[in-house]
Amino acid sequence: MTIKFYKYQGAGNDFVMVHTDTPNPFASLTTTDIKKICDRNFGVGADGFIVLQSVPDYDFEMIYYNSDGNISTMCGNGGRCAVAFARQIKLIGDTTRFLAIDGPHEATFVDDNVSLSMKDVADIQQAETFYQLDTGSPHYITFVENVQDIKVAQEGRLIRNSPRFAAAGINVNFVEVKKDDALFMRTYERGVENETLSCGTGVTAAALVQMMRSGLNHIAVETLGGKLSVQATKNENGFEDIRLIGPAEFVFSGEYTF
Repeated sequence: MTIKFYKYQGAGNDFVMVHTDTPNPFASLTTTDIKKICDRNFGVGADGFIVLQSVPDYDFEMIYYNSDGNISTMCGNGGRCAVAFARQIKLIGDTTRFLAIDGPHEATFVDDNVSLSMKDVADIQQAETFYQLDTGSPHYITFVENVQDIKVAQEGRLIRNSPRFAAAGINVNFVEVKKDDALFMRTYERGVENETLSCGTGVTAAALVQMMRSGLNHIAVETLGGKLSVQATKNENGFEDIRLIGPAEFVFSGEYTF
Protein backbone atom coordinates (compact mmCIF):
# COMPACT_ATOMS: atom_id res chain seq x y z
CA MET A 1 0.00 0.00 0.00
CA THR A 2 1.37 3.42 -1.01
CA ILE A 3 -0.08 6.69 0.26
CA LYS A 4 0.47 10.25 -0.94
CA PHE A 5 1.20 12.46 2.07
CA TYR A 6 1.80 16.12 2.81
CA LYS A 7 3.90 17.38 5.72
CA TYR A 8 2.83 20.56 7.55
CA GLN A 9 3.99 22.37 10.66
CA GLY A 10 2.32 24.95 12.87
CA ALA A 11 4.62 26.69 15.37
CA GLY A 12 6.90 23.65 15.23
CA ASN A 13 4.10 21.14 15.82
CA ASP A 14 4.38 18.89 12.75
CA PHE A 15 1.93 16.55 11.05
CA VAL A 16 1.67 14.05 8.22
CA MET A 17 -1.54 14.75 6.26
CA VAL A 18 -3.54 12.59 3.87
CA HIS A 19 -6.85 13.21 2.09
CA THR A 20 -9.49 10.85 0.78
CA ASP A 21 -12.93 11.02 -0.82
CA THR A 22 -13.35 7.27 -0.32
CA PRO A 23 -14.91 6.04 2.95
CA ASN A 24 -12.34 4.42 5.26
CA PRO A 25 -9.53 3.80 2.74
CA PHE A 26 -7.05 3.85 5.61
CA ALA A 27 -9.03 1.45 7.79
CA SER A 28 -6.39 -1.20 7.22
CA LEU A 29 -3.70 0.98 8.80
CA THR A 30 -2.77 -0.32 12.23
CA THR A 31 -1.54 1.56 15.26
CA THR A 32 1.93 0.23 14.42
CA ASP A 33 1.67 1.53 10.84
CA ILE A 34 0.81 5.04 11.98
CA LYS A 35 3.50 4.95 14.64
CA LYS A 36 6.04 4.04 11.94
CA ILE A 37 4.94 6.92 9.71
CA CYS A 38 5.44 9.36 12.61
CA ASP A 39 8.79 7.86 13.67
CA ARG A 40 11.55 10.44 13.20
CA ASN A 41 14.23 7.86 12.49
CA PHE A 42 12.47 5.27 10.35
CA GLY A 43 9.43 7.12 8.99
CA VAL A 44 8.39 10.55 7.76
CA GLY A 45 8.57 12.00 11.26
CA ALA A 46 5.73 13.91 12.94
CA ASP A 47 3.90 14.70 16.16
CA GLY A 48 0.72 13.33 14.59
CA PHE A 49 -1.02 11.80 11.59
CA ILE A 50 -4.13 13.49 10.21
CA VAL A 51 -6.72 12.15 7.79
CA LEU A 52 -9.06 14.55 5.98
CA GLN A 53 -12.10 12.73 4.66
CA SER A 54 -15.41 13.68 3.10
CA VAL A 55 -18.43 13.97 5.39
CA PRO A 56 -21.97 15.31 4.80
CA ASP A 57 -22.72 18.94 5.67
CA TYR A 58 -19.07 19.93 6.22
CA ASP A 59 -16.10 20.68 4.00
CA PHE A 60 -14.25 17.74 5.56
CA GLU A 61 -13.77 15.69 8.70
CA MET A 62 -10.43 15.76 10.51
CA ILE A 63 -9.33 12.51 12.16
CA TYR A 64 -6.27 12.92 14.34
CA TYR A 65 -3.80 10.28 15.54
CA ASN A 66 -1.01 10.93 18.03
CA SER A 67 2.48 9.76 17.11
CA ASP A 68 1.94 6.68 19.29
CA GLY A 69 -0.51 5.53 16.59
CA ASN A 70 -3.68 5.98 18.63
CA ILE A 71 -6.63 8.13 17.61
CA SER A 72 -6.79 11.15 19.90
CA THR A 73 -8.71 14.22 20.95
CA MET A 74 -8.64 17.63 19.25
CA CYS A 75 -5.31 19.09 18.18
CA GLY A 76 -5.36 22.87 17.70
CA ASN A 77 -2.18 23.21 15.66
CA GLY A 78 -3.19 20.11 13.73
CA GLY A 79 -6.53 21.71 13.00
CA ARG A 80 -4.90 24.86 11.65
CA CYS A 81 -2.54 22.76 9.52
CA ALA A 82 -5.46 20.68 8.26
CA VAL A 83 -7.17 23.88 7.11
CA ALA A 84 -4.03 25.05 5.28
CA PHE A 85 -3.70 21.61 3.68
CA ALA A 86 -7.35 21.64 2.61
CA ARG A 87 -6.83 24.97 0.86
CA GLN A 88 -3.64 23.75 -0.84
CA ILE A 89 -5.46 20.80 -2.40
CA LYS A 90 -8.37 23.14 -3.31
CA LEU A 91 -10.85 21.43 -1.02
CA ILE A 92 -11.75 24.84 0.44
CA GLY A 93 -11.24 28.54 -0.22
CA ASP A 94 -10.36 31.13 2.44
CA THR A 95 -13.02 29.97 4.89
CA THR A 96 -14.14 26.56 6.03
CA ARG A 97 -16.40 24.65 8.37
CA PHE A 98 -15.16 21.20 9.28
CA LEU A 99 -15.82 18.42 11.76
CA ALA A 100 -13.39 17.12 14.39
CA ILE A 101 -13.71 14.69 17.28
CA ASP A 102 -14.90 17.48 19.62
CA GLY A 103 -17.50 18.83 17.19
CA PRO A 104 -17.71 21.50 14.46
CA HIS A 105 -15.00 24.10 13.87
CA GLU A 106 -14.71 26.97 11.47
CA ALA A 107 -11.60 28.75 10.28
CA THR A 108 -10.50 31.70 8.19
CA PHE A 109 -7.20 32.88 6.77
CA VAL A 110 -5.91 36.19 8.15
CA ASP A 111 -2.82 37.31 6.23
CA ASP A 112 -0.39 34.40 6.66
CA ASN A 113 -2.19 32.98 9.69
CA VAL A 114 -5.06 30.56 10.22
CA SER A 115 -7.69 31.68 12.73
CA LEU A 116 -9.40 28.58 14.11
CA SER A 117 -12.51 28.48 16.27
CA MET A 118 -12.17 26.32 19.37
CA LYS A 119 -14.91 24.79 21.50
CA ASP A 120 -16.47 26.81 24.34
CA VAL A 121 -14.88 26.23 27.74
CA ALA A 122 -17.10 26.31 30.83
CA ASP A 123 -15.16 24.45 33.51
CA ILE A 124 -11.75 25.67 34.68
CA GLN A 125 -10.76 23.85 37.84
CA GLN A 126 -8.25 25.49 40.15
CA ALA A 127 -6.11 23.49 42.54
CA GLU A 128 -3.35 24.71 44.85
CA THR A 129 -0.54 24.58 42.28
CA PHE A 130 -2.27 24.12 38.92
CA TYR A 131 -5.36 24.67 36.78
CA GLN A 132 -7.17 21.94 34.85
CA LEU A 133 -9.41 22.42 31.81
CA ASP A 134 -10.41 20.85 28.52
CA THR A 135 -10.01 22.84 25.30
CA GLY A 136 -10.72 19.88 23.04
CA SER A 137 -7.97 17.95 24.84
CA PRO A 138 -7.33 17.86 28.61
CA HIS A 139 -4.69 20.21 30.01
CA TYR A 140 -2.78 20.80 33.22
CA ILE A 141 -1.54 24.40 33.55
CA THR A 142 1.06 25.40 36.10
CA PHE A 143 2.75 28.80 36.32
CA VAL A 144 6.51 28.94 36.90
CA GLU A 145 9.13 31.66 37.34
CA ASN A 146 11.55 30.58 34.60
CA VAL A 147 10.20 28.02 32.18
CA GLN A 148 13.59 27.57 30.50
CA ASP A 149 14.91 25.95 33.69
CA ILE A 150 12.15 23.31 33.80
CA LYS A 151 13.03 19.74 32.81
CA VAL A 152 9.80 19.44 30.85
CA ALA A 153 10.15 15.84 29.65
CA GLN A 154 11.01 14.58 33.12
CA GLU A 155 8.59 16.65 35.18
CA GLY A 156 5.79 16.44 32.64
CA ARG A 157 6.06 12.66 32.46
CA LEU A 158 5.77 12.40 36.25
CA ILE A 159 2.58 14.50 36.32
CA ARG A 160 1.04 12.80 33.28
CA ASN A 161 1.62 9.35 34.84
CA SER A 162 0.66 10.31 38.40
CA PRO A 163 -2.26 8.36 39.93
CA ARG A 164 -4.66 11.27 39.34
CA PHE A 165 -4.03 11.42 35.58
CA ALA A 166 -2.46 8.12 34.49
CA ALA A 167 -5.61 6.39 33.22
CA ALA A 168 -6.82 9.02 30.75
CA GLY A 169 -3.59 11.00 30.48
CA ILE A 170 -3.20 14.76 30.46
CA ASN A 171 -1.10 17.32 28.63
CA VAL A 172 1.19 19.20 31.01
CA ASN A 173 1.97 22.88 30.38
CA PHE A 174 4.58 24.96 32.18
CA VAL A 175 3.78 28.66 31.75
CA GLU A 176 5.79 31.79 32.44
CA VAL A 177 4.06 35.19 32.49
CA LYS A 178 6.14 37.74 30.59
CA LYS A 179 3.44 40.45 30.77
CA ASP A 180 -0.26 40.34 31.60
CA ASP A 181 -0.98 39.75 27.90
CA ALA A 182 2.11 37.69 26.98
CA LEU A 183 3.10 34.16 27.98
CA PHE A 184 5.99 31.82 27.26
CA MET A 185 5.21 28.12 27.67
CA ARG A 186 6.48 24.60 27.14
CA THR A 187 4.36 21.46 26.86
CA TYR A 188 4.64 17.74 27.55
CA GLU A 189 2.10 16.00 25.29
CA ARG A 190 0.39 12.73 26.07
CA GLY A 191 0.41 10.38 23.08
CA VAL A 192 3.71 11.87 21.95
CA GLU A 193 4.98 11.19 25.50
CA ASN A 194 7.60 13.90 25.26
CA GLU A 195 7.98 17.64 25.00
CA THR A 196 6.77 19.12 21.72
CA LEU A 197 7.72 22.48 20.24
CA SER A 198 4.15 23.69 20.56
CA CYS A 199 0.61 22.55 21.40
CA GLY A 200 -2.40 24.46 20.10
CA THR A 201 -4.96 23.26 22.63
CA GLY A 202 -2.34 23.83 25.35
CA VAL A 203 -1.72 27.37 24.17
CA THR A 204 -5.48 27.92 24.21
CA ALA A 205 -5.76 26.50 27.72
CA ALA A 206 -2.91 28.61 29.11
CA ALA A 207 -4.30 31.76 27.48
CA LEU A 208 -7.79 31.20 28.89
CA VAL A 209 -6.41 30.73 32.40
CA GLN A 210 -4.42 33.94 32.00
CA MET A 211 -7.54 35.73 30.74
CA MET A 212 -9.35 34.57 33.85
CA ARG A 213 -6.51 35.89 36.01
CA SER A 214 -6.00 39.18 34.18
CA GLY A 215 -9.44 40.09 32.83
CA LEU A 216 -8.02 40.48 29.31
CA ASN A 217 -9.52 38.96 26.15
CA HIS A 218 -6.42 38.59 23.96
CA ILE A 219 -3.20 36.83 24.94
CA ALA A 220 0.00 36.36 22.93
CA VAL A 221 1.75 33.05 23.57
CA GLU A 222 5.30 32.14 22.61
CA THR A 223 6.39 28.51 22.42
CA LEU A 224 9.69 26.89 21.48
CA GLY A 225 8.32 26.49 17.95
CA GLY A 226 6.92 29.96 17.39
CA LYS A 227 4.30 32.53 18.30
CA LEU A 228 0.53 32.10 18.54
CA SER A 229 -2.30 34.14 19.97
CA VAL A 230 -5.69 33.46 21.50
CA GLN A 231 -8.73 35.67 21.74
CA ALA A 232 -11.98 34.87 23.52
CA THR A 233 -15.09 36.35 25.11
CA LYS A 234 -15.79 35.83 28.80
CA ASN A 235 -19.31 34.78 29.71
CA GLU A 236 -21.02 33.82 32.97
CA ASN A 237 -19.97 30.19 32.61
CA GLY A 238 -16.48 30.52 31.15
CA PHE A 239 -15.34 31.47 27.64
CA GLU A 240 -16.88 31.48 24.16
CA ASP A 241 -15.89 32.74 20.70
CA ILE A 242 -12.43 31.30 21.28
CA ARG A 243 -9.95 31.67 18.41
CA LEU A 244 -6.50 30.13 18.10
CA ILE A 245 -4.44 32.18 15.63
CA GLY A 246 -1.07 31.42 14.09
CA PRO A 247 0.91 30.14 11.10
CA ALA A 248 0.47 26.80 9.33
CA GLU A 249 3.15 26.01 6.78
CA PHE A 250 3.63 23.38 4.09
CA VAL A 251 6.96 21.56 4.49
CA PHE A 252 7.07 18.86 1.79
CA SER A 253 5.08 16.06 0.19
CA GLY A 254 5.92 12.52 -0.87
CA GLU A 255 4.86 8.91 -0.96
CA TYR A 256 5.08 6.34 1.82
CA THR A 257 4.90 2.61 1.11
CA PHE A 258 4.01 0.02 3.70
